[in-house]
Amino acid sequence: MSTGPGADSAPAPATHDSPPTPEHASRSSSMFSSLKIRNYRLFFLGQVVSNTGTWMQRIAQDWLVLSLTGSSTAVGITTALQFLPMLLFGLYGGVLVDRLPKRPALLVTQTAMAVTGLALAFLTLSGHVQVWHVYLAAFAVGLATVVDNPARQSFVSEMVGPGQLQNAVSLNSANFQSARLVGPAVAGVLITGVGTGWAFLFNGLSFVAPIAGLLMMRARELHVVERAPRGKGQLREGLKYVASRPELIWPIVLVGFIGTFGFNFPVWLSAYADDTFHAGAGAYSLFNTLMAIGSLAGALLAARRGTARLRILIAAAVAFGALEVVAAVAPSLWLFSLLMVPIGIFGLTVNVTANTAVQMATDPAMRGRVMALFMMVFMGGTPLGAPLVGWITDAYGARVGFALGGLISMVAAVTIGLVLSRVGGLRLSVGWHHGHPRVRFVPRERREQLAVTA
Repeated sequence: MSTGPGADSAPAPATHDSPPTPEHASRSSSMFSSLKIRNYRLFFLGQVVSNTGTWMQRIAQDWLVLSLTGSSTAVGITTALQFLPMLLFGLYGGVLVDRLPKRPALLVTQTAMAVTGLALAFLTLSGHVQVWHVYLAAFAVGLATVVDNPARQSFVSEMVGPGQLQNAVSLNSANFQSARLVGPAVAGVLITGVGTGWAFLFNGLSFVAPIAGLLMMRARELHVVERAPRGKGQLREGLKYVASRPELIWPIVLVGFIGTFGFNFPVWLSAYADDTFHAGAGAYSLFNTLMAIGSLAGALLAARRGTARLRILIAAAVAFGALEVVAAVAPSLWLFSLLMVPIGIFGLTVNVTANTAVQMATDPAMRGRVMALFMMVFMGGTPLGAPLVGWITDAYGARVGFALGGLISMVAAVTIGLVLSRVGGLRLSVGWHHGHPRVRFVPRERREQLAVTA
């Protein structure tokens, strides 16, 4: 979300080992350097509290639906309803975000999500909750997310500026994954001890923190970004902008495949806990917590790395899909649980690397629309994938559903990696380096030159 290249000077795809240009990345002075900025620090602290509540609600919501219906398909429908608005209206949300001031827009969306959480808490604690209430609440949260997600993505650049963008995006992910460590653990205790309603209540109240942080920010310290004027054809303009840039379109296509088929963890993990290992809500919470440990490690590594190269994105996506296939056939609870850690590492690496690479290659005036498209295909693919994966899981078992999602993710990553290598003028190079085999992509001209000199 930094001040990226203009519409007529898009950077070349970062698909090989050459040093990244300033347009692709800027290095931070330390792993936590963006927290020195007051406005971002307020935002970060508010999100710590809110994200914890969000994860508590996700765990409680999935378990409540499974308890009410006994169906993995119903869990998939709940997940689909939460992400369906992004699929239907995500691009229009991006157009709105490019026109609106980000901070007031976030105040509205965060308040709306707080009200939804409190309403679900009241229904559950009063004993009147029904599965359609959960469906409706999930859809309402999804509607708020249509604007909230691209607004939050774009607002980071206004808080930290271009120099700290990579670091801030990575720390946002670390923030989210840290909450993922605490949220499921607390949710598991509350669900087994006093019931799901208290998790919903905590989530509703947790939005006080980010709302207070937004109100306490100093407007004069924000980086000014010119908003897009109201006009016709802005949605079409955004799509045309992305389609003309390989460094944007192919990472978005990849996260679309992975988001649709590889990130259906609410469906799979609840089925593994309940049906495969017969271990209950505690195991479901454990799976999510261990995955969060891996995701947190992946986010901190991304913050330290300071670059967003597409070769890292492809490699992480291949590893992510392969690990899902391996985990699908894990014979024991403890081995399956341990595999959640590397799955979390590589899944988060895919998300952060794609997010940062796309933002840093996008013109600021187009960022809302581009990030809305990014989030639409990443999150909006879930309404298509979750019910299908839920049906496969119910019909053929959790192992088949999980393995299929990993296989599709892996094949998509390999295919798009080959496409990007061709677009970037690269060839596969196989050789030896200090006595060890090395496989990498090198510029086509370099390989041809080596062949001539040989």
